[in-house]
Amino acid sequence: MLDGPTTALLRTILDEVCESVSPYDVGVRAYVASKILEAAANRGETRPDLLKQIGQEALSRAPTMWR
Repeated sequence: MLDGPTTALLRTILDEVCESVSPYDVGVRAYVASKILEAAANRGETRPDLLKQIGQEALSRAPTMWR
């Protein structure tokens, strides 16, 4: 279970990475969020720069109908 500050950090990073993604494109946002969360929860990653990089890589690979 992640603590409050870590959860807030992950949310901030998700919002930064997905700032150009429509809020209605929940599939892409969910995919990116899952990759960021996986890095934090499973690997214990908490460095903002690395989490942002992971999110950006996930965004570039996110499945979508319009890419």
